[in-house]
Amino acid sequence: MRRVTTSEETPTTRRTVLCGAALAALGLTAAACGGGGGGGGSDEESAAPASDKPVELGDAEAVPVGGAKLFAEQKMVVSQPEKGDFKAFSAVCTHQGALLGEIDGDVAVCPRHGSRFQVDTGKVAKGPAAKALPSVPVKVKKGKLIAG
Repeated sequence: MRRVTTSEETPTTRRTVLCGAALAALGLTAAACGGGGGGGGSDEESAAPASDKPVELGDAEAVPVGGAKLFAEQKMVVSQPEKGDFKAFSAVCTHQGALLGEIDGDVAVCPRHGSRFQVDTGKVAKGPAAKALPSVPVKVKKGKLIAG
């Protein structure tokens, strides 16, 4: 079928198509990079803790006094500010749901955008994250850390 334009319609030009494609790409980029506090996305879902049931993390001795250890498989970070005093937090960044990547001194670092969290409180030390890491109950049972 042949399209006929009237004086009120503007024919589609190559420039119009390219501008539309550029705007669509810009919108997708903004959507991918956007997100504040909660950001729901597939990364957040995959980085969410596996269950609410108690989980054995490993030996309590693996967490240094005055330091912390990242338990990536269980998506938790555990610190021991003082001997025998353990604190556990979700290791899922509150900015866009990425799994925290490393412990650097007294902070846990998100590799995606550089958010940093205090390992003894879960509070944000450096954004872009705005919310603290959720705390998780943790106890020592027969030398093993049990979270949840």
